[in-house]
Amino acid sequence: MIDLHTHTFFSDGVLIPSELVRRLEAIDYDAVALTDHADSSNLDFIVPRIVQVAEDLNHAQKVKVVPGIELTHVPPSLIEPLVKRARELGARLVVIHGETIVEPVAPGTNRAGLEAGADIIAHPGLITEGDVKLATEKGVCLEITSRRGHSLSNGHVAGLASKCGARLVLNSDAHAPGDFMTDAFAQKVIQGAGIPSDGLNLLLSNARELLEKIGCSL
Repeated sequence: MIDLHTHTFFSDGVLIPSELVRRLEAIDYDAVALTDHADSSNLDFIVPRIVQVAEDLNHAQKVKVVPGIELTHVPPSLIEPLVKRARELGARLVVIHGETIVEPVAPGTNRAGLEAGADIIAHPGLITEGDVKLATEKGVCLEITSRRGHSLSNGHVAGLASKCGARLVLNSDAHAPGDFMTDAFAQKVIQGAGIPSDGLNLLLSNARELLEKIGCSL
């Protein structure tokens, strides 16, 4: 398994990075991205620490650890400069907290993240067909999520992605140990989104290709 959207105690997760990674190592994960919530108030605090722990852990255990960040509830007009700043600080993977239907995310957030060249639009909610086409053009991945609430629009996202040729990745948006996906549960999430049962391999392949794109290949 590969999970490119997780949270530690650097934002609203409950685990330190080392424990999060160790728990995934114990269930045979191949890679994980640490993507804590950030805006301009804490970006320069979180990213260097995630970069350092990723470097340490990648020398000590087998799970590939990718330093990332999730820009969260950032006004759309501020997303592009913060994506750039996150990369300058060392984030290899930039996730945008998309327009989930269970939070008051500012309209236009999905589009701003796509135009800024983020890597993943997380839980993009009732994303428009135009934005899905833009994701296809720019090679930005859209997320199928196992996170409660956010997952309610998985079917909509999967359907438009199939229609427009956009790449999907499967993530947990984990905040606590009980959020991590087993292979069996991942399969159920995929089927619940209306994706064929063999789609899990495709989504994992998309995740591997994204890792290669950002220079973090397995």
